[in-house]
Formats: sequence, C-alpha cells, structure tokens
Amino acid sequence: MADWSQTFTFFDGEWIEGNKPILGPRSHAFWLGSSVFDGARAFEGVTPDLDRHCARVNRSAKTMWLKPTMSEEAIAELAREGVKKFAPGTALYIRPMYWAERNGVGSVPPDPDSTRFLLSIYEAPLPEPTGIAITRSAYRKPTADTMPIDAKAGCLYPNNARALMEARTRGFDNCILCDVLGNVAELATANIFMAKDGVIKTPMANGSFLNGVTRQRVLKLLGEDGKDAREATLSFADFDEADEIFVVGNFGKVTPVRRIDQRDLQPGPAFRRARELYWAFAHSG
Repeated sequence: MADWSQTFTFFDGEWIEGNKPILGPRSHAFWLGSSVFDGARAFEGVTPDLDRHCARVNRSAKTMWLKPTMSEEAIAELAREGVKKFAPGTALYIRPMYWAERNGVGSVPPDPDSTRFLLSIYEAPLPEPTGIAITRSAYRKPTADTMPIDAKAGCLYPNNARALMEARTRGFDNCILCDVLGNVAELATANIFMAKDGVIKTPMANGSFLNGVTRQRVLKLLGEDGKDAREATLSFADFDEADEIFVVGNFGKVTPVRRIDQRDLQPGPAFRRARELYWAFAHSG
C-alpha cells in the first residue's frame, strides 16, 4: 500500500483525511477517462495564482463536456480553508477535480449532469533547485483535433508518462517532447525555457501543449523586468546549443537543467533571475 503524505479532501460537503476511495467500477471516469484537474501550490505561506488555477479547472471541465458545479471563487475559498488544516508554511499541492460519474447517451459519452467535484490538498515538498538531466523523447504531443490539449485532462497524461518512463530507463530525469511537426513543445511534466546570447525563449503556445499558468507568469515577469523574453518556434537543436535551459511548472516552479543528453550545463543568470522574480511575485500578495 502506498505511503501517502498527509492529505485532506473535500468531497460531498465534508473534509476527509487520507486517501479515501471514491470511484466505483462503473464510474465513467474510472474506465472512460472523463477527469480533469488543476494543480496550485501553497508554500511559505503563499498561494500564487490560485485564482487562475481555479478558473482553469472550470474551463477544462467544459472542454471535456462536463458541467462545473463550483465557481472559481468558491474553489479558491475552499482551498484556503483546506490549507489551514496543515502546519503553517507546509508545502502543499492543491488539486481541484471534476469527473463524470455516469455515461450519457450511448456507452462512451459522459453525462454532464453526473459531474462531481472534489478538492484534494496534500503535503508535497518543493524540490530543491539543484537541476535535472533531460533528453529528447521519441514520443510526440498529440494534436488538438485528436486530444483535448486545451484542458488539463487526465487522459493526456499516459502519453507523457510513457515518455518519462522511457527517459528514466536511460538515466534522465525528464524529457523533451516535440509536436507532430518536430518543434519542441514541452517536457513531460513542465514547460521549458532556454537562453542564448542574452535572449530568453520558450516554445510558441501553438495548441500542442497546455499553456501553463506558471509559464505565462514567468514570461510576463521577465518581460516586465526588461529582459528579451519571447515565444518562438524552436527545434531540439536550439536547446542543444543553448547557453542555459530551465523549466517551469506548478510542482517545482523554476528549476535549472544541468544536462541535456550528454552535454553538461550550469544554472545561469536567466534561470536565477526567473526564480528570483517568481518568488518575489509569489510573496507580493
């Protein structure tokens, strides 16, 4: 049995401690994948961009033909209530979710009126920004006409998981996935940035990957700081020749890349400034 970290989940009007089973064998989400979620963070007494994560889970639900049952404001307020159940300053993952319980017309579509909601909050320490090793993956991102790329949907993650597991068998922490045209999209679990000759670039949000909340925030902060930070169509060769690479995402926030394939890198000024700016924003209220 998994050794779960401390967890509190709001479900059916009450807070439940621990990892209580919720889905049954006939639940639509269990066997047909109609689940969406989002992930915010609480750390050092702050919850940056909580409102944007709560808004996105409702948008994701609509994309998957689910019917949101909570306003984004109500989800955020519930999250703040749940955070207080943990010791002050504890690093937490805040995960609101929707899923369909029943089938709709026929056996495959979900019944929107059966949409259910929960909010799970659990202890999840922020990883130390010591750096990760990445490699190119042979797996690619799906297109928007084949999968719900504009939603944070559970059905998207098995493709990323198999890419990640393959990379780890080769000794890497994470991997770069390209879109169907061969342009770099993102890592299996985070968005990616590179810097070359003082210019900071991140792959263009072209509909092949989720335009992350933390990605948008870091790009905006760098621009406001006077940096030349932009979206661009990037190849794997661009990253292979970069002066530095860093990744951003809700789980680790801003993390340097110390190796890409067999090439070693060092955390550079772009990474350091991005992390400084994000932490200042997070604590600004």
